[in-house]
Amino acid sequence: MPDAVNGRIVVSLGALLAERGMTLTELSERVDITLANLSILKNGHARAIRFSTLAAICRAVDCQPGDLLRWQADA
Repeated sequence: MPDAVNGRIVVSLGALLAERGMTLTELSERVDITLANLSILKNGHARAIRFSTLAAICRAVDCQPGDLLRWQADA
């Protein structure tokens, strides 16, 4: 389903975790978010993310929100 602005937010959680040598399970334990919810986010199936969740992830992997999320226009 295309959105009204013809683009999407891409989540780079997998790449960020690989750079940090961290597993999704480790992140789940550090931020107290279920593995299932982090997996949904990592695989790009999340429809939204709370700022508190984003902040917790950024704190755990030592990044900025822009390192995790980016805008991609539809081709």
